[in-house]
Amino acid sequence: MIIQCEGNNMSTPARKRLMRDFKRLQQDPPAGISGAPQDNNIMLWNAVIFGPDDTPWDGGTFKLTLQFSEDYPNKPPTVRFVSRMFHPNIYADGSICLDILQNQWSPIYDVAAILTSIQSLLCDPNPNSPANSEAARMFSENKREYNRRVREIVEQSWTAD
Repeated sequence: MIIQCEGNNMSTPARKRLMRDFKRLQQDPPAGISGAPQDNNIMLWNAVIFGPDDTPWDGGTFKLTLQFSEDYPNKPPTVRFVSRMFHPNIYADGSICLDILQNQWSPIYDVAAILTSIQSLLCDPNPNSPANSEAARMFSENKREYNRRVREIVEQSWTAD
């Protein structure tokens, strides 16, 4: 097996930082989230966010991927849900409309902070910046129907692999 020095270089600033993020996530995991690099690729992570208790999202397990570039932590990762979602700030392709993943990014955010922010976005959407206009409208105008749709997504999250 040939190992390319450049591709597997564990000592770039981004990779060092990701190793630190991973260690911190393992030692002090925030409630309801988990994440880890994919096999042999510190730049690509799989994560799971559990729906917060006592919300329509309660009991859901939602899978995401985080794709980091060598510019991390100066640039945010590309984060998207793999699980099907119904949420005002999540696009059909799973990408997330969240200020800290765009114009409000700061290098102080680590993987735990990103996932925690996404988890709180689930229950606290911003309907004024909709990525899914149907979900945003329903959230604002018909909360009961919105919550019913969310429950469907939660139940699908148990069976989807």
